[in-house]
Amino acid sequence: MAIDVTVRRVIPLPPERVAGYAMDWRHDTEWTQGIRTAELTRPAAGGGFGVGAEVTRTASFLGRRIDYVLRVAAHEPPGLLDMVSVVAPMPMRVTYTFTDHPRGTLAAIRVRGGPRGLLARFAGPLLSRQVRSSLGKDLRDLELRLGERAGGV
Repeated sequence: MAIDVTVRRVIPLPPERVAGYAMDWRHDTEWTQGIRTAELTRPAAGGGFGVGAEVTRTASFLGRRIDYVLRVAAHEPPGLLDMVSVVAPMPMRVTYTFTDHPRGTLAAIRVRGGPRGLLARFAGPLLSRQVRSSLGKDLRDLELRLGERAGGV
């Protein structure tokens, strides 16, 4: 795959709190870079959000509009949310993890995917840098948003 980027940040709140907010698709537009809309377009087999559910996102990346659908492959709150693209301009997998840390929660986002073939060789490094920067901002904004909700971190 052209991209395999992981970004981590310690957030000074318990994993249940961080994951509870971050794993709720209704908050995607508040803390995830470039996402303009997010909608649960297919509920999980038992209803609501869980394995098999699909979230449709409209985003902007490198100045372009991107519409994509992510299907939940694993949902184990508060530790793991793994989503795979089922409709997207290029294949991708997004994995969120939240683990205990002495100062709160170690939050991590891993993105794998991107263009394949010759395009991957040329675009991969640029995309990896852009994705790393965007994910770093996502985790920063997640911490800031949670701090606002708590009245300060």
